[in-house]
Amino acid sequence: MGYVEGRNVAVEFRGAEQYDQLLALAADLVRRKVAVIYAAGTANSAMAAKAATTTIPIVFSNGSDPIRVGLVPSLSRPGGNITGVTYFISEVVAQRLQYLRELVPAAAQGTIGFLTNPTNLLSKPDTSDILSAAQRIGQQIRVLTVDAIDAAFAAAAEERLPALIVDGDALFANQRDRMAALAARYRIPSTYPAYYFADAGGLMSYANDRSESSRQEGIYVGRILKGDKPSDLPVLQPTKFELVINMKTAKSLGLIVPLTLQVAADRVIE
Repeated sequence: MGYVEGRNVAVEFRGAEQYDQLLALAADLVRRKVAVIYAAGTANSAMAAKAATTTIPIVFSNGSDPIRVGLVPSLSRPGGNITGVTYFISEVVAQRLQYLRELVPAAAQGTIGFLTNPTNLLSKPDTSDILSAAQRIGQQIRVLTVDAIDAAFAAAAEERLPALIVDGDALFANQRDRMAALAARYRIPSTYPAYYFADAGGLMSYANDRSESSRQEGIYVGRILKGDKPSDLPVLQPTKFELVINMKTAKSLGLIVPLTLQVAADRVIE
């Protein structure tokens, strides 16, 4: 879009260790009178930015249904000072569940764990979505909320859950190496909401193409800097999705990856 950091645009980075820090960080950016706020990662950061200002343009990126969590009244007409890119597609939840059942036959006959962070604004709607998808196919789900990641995996192992679905969350993303190591330690086949979990050693991921979404977010920030109004920019949804399977992890868990899944995979990690 013609902007180069340090030449014709400056970027003020802010990152929270805990979600409850986001409001103060957003307020600080407002005091600095930034031209636009890019709220990345979760609905929590977008909601903090929205609470901090009604005038500074906001571009969000997160895995929520932005209407359900109250970010915008409409995808096509977001209104106000906020727009962005949502990774939410209800079909993704159902497809992630189906791929896991195909890869782990024992999961289809048992109870699959769903690991979520209750401090994330998306936890309740994400839980509702996975339970609805499971109910349609007769799959049992055990919801595990996280106080500590180690304890969550230990609980899943103690209950002998045959597989685990990991919800999208910044905490999980930051601890992806640890999560992959715990899944391997307890021998729990797990599916994740982004490719970088599989790159870290996780069994499988299915999600939108993050490269495509990141480009869209950058274009929106650039357009706003050039004068476009957020209210005139519809909230975008992903059009490309990617299935990533870590064959090395599958082998270590004693799983045989069906040929149908190998063919369906956009990337296979050997």
